[in-house]
Amino acid sequence: MATTVDAVVVGSGVNGLVAAAELAKAGWSVALVERADRLGGFIATEERTVPGYLHDTYSSWHPLFVSGPAYAALGADLHRHGLRYLNADAFVTGTVADDGRVVLAHRAPEATAAAFTHPEDGAAYLAMLQRFLDNADAIGGFLGSEPRSPQVLRHAVRLLRHEKPAGTEAWLRDTVTSGRSYCRREFHGDEADLLWVPWLLHAGLSPDHASGALMLPILAATVHGFGLPVVAGGAGRFVDAFRALLSEWQVDVRTGHTVERVVVNGDGRAVGVVCEGETLLARRAVLASVTPSALYGELLPADARVSPTVRAQAGRFRHGRAAMQLHVALSAPPAWNDDRLAGVPLLHLSDGSASTGIACAEAEAGLLPRRPTVVVGQQHVLDPSRVPEGGAALWLQLQELPFAPAGDAGEELDVSAGWTKELAEGYARRVLARVARHAPDLPDKLLALDVVTPADLAAANPNAVAGDPYGGSAELDQNLLWRPLPAASRHATPVPGLWHIGASTHPGPGLGGGSGHLAAQQLLRRGRRSRGH
Repeated sequence: MATTVDAVVVGSGVNGLVAAAELAKAGWSVALVERADRLGGFIATEERTVPGYLHDTYSSWHPLFVSGPAYAALGADLHRHGLRYLNADAFVTGTVADDGRVVLAHRAPEATAAAFTHPEDGAAYLAMLQRFLDNADAIGGFLGSEPRSPQVLRHAVRLLRHEKPAGTEAWLRDTVTSGRSYCRREFHGDEADLLWVPWLLHAGLSPDHASGALMLPILAATVHGFGLPVVAGGAGRFVDAFRALLSEWQVDVRTGHTVERVVVNGDGRAVGVVCEGETLLARRAVLASVTPSALYGELLPADARVSPTVRAQAGRFRHGRAAMQLHVALSAPPAWNDDRLAGVPLLHLSDGSASTGIACAEAEAGLLPRRPTVVVGQQHVLDPSRVPEGGAALWLQLQELPFAPAGDAGEELDVSAGWTKELAEGYARRVLARVARHAPDLPDKLLALDVVTPADLAAANPNAVAGDPYGGSAELDQNLLWRPLPAASRHATPVPGLWHIGASTHPGPGLGGGSGHLAAQQLLRRGRRSRGH
């Protein structure tokens, strides 16, 4: 006989974990099905270089999670099962320009603003943060609710009451403005641009994409308010805590199980999934953390009651730039040219909109960037347990890459065979040389290097189509009201009983667990209403 539960969750990234846990906590019987042999999606910690060096293979930083509603719902339970965060109290992030200039962000906004060259820029920076904080409930409500729902109207009314029509229109203007343009408009100097425009890469944007002006103050306020927490012992401990929690609440966890299709009954309702030849039936809901192309083009049967418009839009869903991870084991911490950098957990090597904009354009043209923006993570600054005593490790992320390179903007590397070992190592040398400009002893301290290419990302996670770790481009026409699809932008899909979650859905990429939380809470509210009748 087929196994029957209240809900089947497909995919165990952060959104699948959150959805399964919140439903199980409320007393639902849940099955969580994952294709890979482990839980967690792009959350893992491994000894990828030298024994004793723990590297977060993919994602690492958790400000979006600790500031979000999923943590509010599950945080205490996760801490019961061993989750512990470590954070910075002083300098939290910074940018190093090509000429060696350093701009740092302190946890205290006032300390950050005081270092700006132009006093009026410091005042404008603090005003930017305060404007967001004054409207955080409304803006956060927009991002944390179904975009096409009555709740959004309440948030709109709240924004209008506080900001009046002119202020509300200013937020709309920012939504269609790029990060580069915003910084040019609001600041005389370049400190805000240098500090925060590279952060737009973490939201799947570029300096010239619309909505950067909306995201920039949100990112800055989040980092100032919540820091850059990392999980003690490595991000894998986050997954361990969820695994223990799911076990406590008796979730049927099935790893190494590929879902072949969603089962739709004669009434057109999703009632389960088929995986590894077995049918898992769902009394109340199926939640799929997959891309739109996978959901509407592969998992749903051809006769499911989905409009041709939805299927066509799913087929045109765009994926963003590819990414790469480099894991570096060092015999000792790098000696940065600026001593302050030794204690900063996360850095960007960038000239802000200038170099990051060029690198994004090169990647989107199919070229390997000549001067890539390098994200430099120094998790050992917060968590010394990740490296042997006296050692250090760098977590380097590159977010401006083509999946199928057509050329090299640096005119040095042969891309004709794609992401071969030789190409990956050659590009890694370019990246390490950029870091070594600001930490000259890096080559002398290098013990080992591990490269995770765009092709590796795509192989590790079916949602990382073409090496895009963010579940699809977050450009404005494919975000907010239109994510994942204009004709199917709610988490409840056109197929009754089937819910769409994951980075491809609102509120988009990041480790917040937002879509898993949104879908779970809507299901629980519907369950309470039905019992009330």
